[in-house]
Amino acid sequence: MVASKFGDFTGLLDFLKEPAAAAQEFFLLTGRALRNVVRAPHYADDIVLQMDTIGVGSLVVVVFVGFFAGVVMALQMSKALSSYGQVGRTGMIVAITLVRELGPVLTALMMAGRNASGIASELGSMKVTEQIDAMRALGTDPIQKLVTPRLEATCIMLPPLTVIADFVGLFGGWLIAESYLGLSTRQYWDTAWQALGWMDVAEGLIKPFVFAFAIALIGCFYGLRASGGTQGVGKATTNAMVAATVLIFVLDVMLTKLFV
Repeated sequence: MVASKFGDFTGLLDFLKEPAAAAQEFFLLTGRALRNVVRAPHYADDIVLQMDTIGVGSLVVVVFVGFFAGVVMALQMSKALSSYGQVGRTGMIVAITLVRELGPVLTALMMAGRNASGIASELGSMKVTEQIDAMRALGTDPIQKLVTPRLEATCIMLPPLTVIADFVGLFGGWLIAESYLGLSTRQYWDTAWQALGWMDVAEGLIKPFVFAFAIALIGCFYGLRASGGTQGVGKATTNAMVAATVLIFVLDVMLTKLFV
C-alpha cells in the first residue's frame, strides 16, 4: 500500500517536472532579455528590421480586423439599444468596447497568430540547423542578438497598431450608424468622443504593451527550444501560437480586473 502511494507520488513529480523546468527556462529567458535592453550592444538595425516585419507587415490584417469589428459592434449594439430607444448611444458603446477591450485583444491575437508563430518558426529553424550554436561559438549572445530586438520591436509596434485598429473600428461603426441607423455624423462622433475617459485610453494602451511581452517572449521561448528537425519546428510554431493566445486572454482578465 505504501509502495503504491509512493509510486503515485513519484509519477506526479515526474509529470510536473517538465512544466516546472519549462517555466523556469521561460523566466530566465525573460530576465536575460530585459537585462539586455539596457546593455550594449543594442543591434539597432535588427530592431528596425523587426519593427518593419512585425509592425508594418501586420498593418493590413489589423486594419481589416479593426474595421469589421467596429461594423459588427455597431450592428449588434444598435439592435440591443433599439429596445430601449437609445440607438443614438451606439457611438458610445462602440468606442468604449473597442478602446477598452476589442481593439487591444483582437490586435494582439492577430499579432500572436502572425508573429509569435513566425518568431518561433524563424528561431526554431536557426536552432535545428545549429546557427545559434555557431553564434555562441563566435562570442555573440543569442538572447541579445535574436530575442531582445524582437521583444523591443513588438513592444514598440503593438500599441500604435492597436490605436489604428481602434480608429478604423470607429470609422466602420460610423459607416453603419450613418447608412443603416440614420444617425448623423456629429451625433455619432460626439457620443463616441465623450464616452472615453483618460482611464479608458490608458487601459487601451497598457494592455497591448503587456500583450507584446507575451507574444514576443513566447515566440522566442518556443523557437529556442525547438528540436528534432522540421517536425520540431512545426510543433514549436503551433505551441507558440496556442500559448500566446491563451496567455493574452489570461493577461486580459488580470488587467481588466485591475482597471475596473
